Amino acid sequence: MDRFVIRLDRPDGTPVFRQIAERVRQGIAHGLLAPNDRLPSARSLAAQLGLARGTVDAAYALLAGEGYVQGRGPAGTVVAPGLRVPAVPPCPPVEKSVAAAARALPGPLPFRLGLPALDAFPRTLWSRLTVRAARRIAPAALAYPDPAGLPVLREAIATYLRVARGIACDAHDVLITAGFQGALALITHAMLRPDDRVIIEDPGYFLARDALAQAGGTLVPSAVDAAGLDVALAASLAPAARFAVVTPTHQAPMGVALSLQRRLSLLDWAADTGAWVIEDDYDSEFRYTGHPLPALKSLDLTGRVLYAGSFSKVLFPGLRLGYLVPPVSLQAPLLAAARTLQAGLPVLEQQVVAAFMTEGHFARHLRRMRSLYGSRRSALAAALRAVFGSRLDLQLQAGGMHLLARLADGPSDAEMVRRALDVGLGPNALSAQSVAGHAGEGLLLGFTNVPEADALALTRRLAKAIR
Repeated sequence: MDRFVIRLDRPDGTPVFRQIAERVRQGIAHGLLAPNDRLPSARSLAAQLGLARGTVDAAYALLAGEGYVQGRGPAGTVVAPGLRVPAVPPCPPVEKSVAAAARALPGPLPFRLGLPALDAFPRTLWSRLTVRAARRIAPAALAYPDPAGLPVLREAIATYLRVARGIACDAHDVLITAGFQGALALITHAMLRPDDRVIIEDPGYFLARDALAQAGGTLVPSAVDAAGLDVALAASLAPAARFAVVTPTHQAPMGVALSLQRRLSLLDWAADTGAWVIEDDYDSEFRYTGHPLPALKSLDLTGRVLYAGSFSKVLFPGLRLGYLVPPVSLQAPLLAAARTLQAGLPVLEQQVVAAFMTEGHFARHLRRMRSLYGSRRSALAAALRAVFGSRLDLQLQAGGMHLLARLADGPSDAEMVRRALDVGLGPNALSAQSVAGHAGEGLLLGFTNVPEADALALTRRLAKAIR
């Protein structure tokens, strides 16, 4: 026992009692502790490490439950007799390797897509709302949650959609989901039949594309131009398609909006053929020029559009909450799918989002983010033009959270992304978003997590990396 000393790494995020248990396991594995060796008493070890005795008691209880040690009352705690642990070669202390690994983990890389401004999120307010919700949680809320979602959150979302997106809906029309991917999972589980043809935008959101393919759909990629999805081309490619998946307000990733004429054509096609349109209202909240565009569903008079939204871009993606507003005829099968697949989502998070919305914080947060993103967008665009000059083709769209930059020369966009990653930058390649290569090549650069003061330096680092 004299050879065995427990040392802790206080900056390590691992709870202290688990660190103590891990050090004892290591001591046994490396032969520093043998069966029947007596461990320090909880009182003495707590005094040695400057801890509460309960912390050491918790570590010893964990080890006893795993069979490493045994308690012998007044005789103390000993390594379990007859314990057989395979010998392992000496290795660096765990505290050093864990701490080094934690320090090596990067934060969100500059230019990464799909992330809101995490540095500007009102974390103090969110923490206060979370604590309040936790304190007020009723016993009934600890039971299995409603698979359709918390009624107060559904009502808050319905109110928001009526005002901001022009969608005529009530709380009972809204289904809470695990983000957009969760909504897509419910739809495919309830409705997609083997080999159903699904029209997708090309280029388009790759995770939606992958989810549809994995669910058994036959994908029909159709080109996107300055007016959005070419509906006439799509209908000619797959006249009997069962679904079309579109991002009409801000096409992902091209940034264009689906024109009114094409919106009406898409709805007419769906009504005539009995197809369903899945509307991913991607980035609709962030528009910097002109008036906000209404949702496609606001024009749907025949009940063919399933409208899906998410809090990932407007709040933060770690929340994993979204919502689905299907036609009335599909509410029952989708609710049945929700019971099967998700059996309800965490109540506490739903309560916090509902409070954030009903108390006015959500609307204020969106206004602040629009202003911030407008400034960061302009700063990055100016930096790109200053650094790359005439080599750069940069067309600013009316909304969104990223820029599309095309370079007149240089390596492929995939190679540029690889080089950028090597210097800690996270752009995406346009070509990777396409099935048939309709959109060519370019760099997709998220600007929401690029402060104005850093835009020029980060752009110079990007230019140096991809040359």
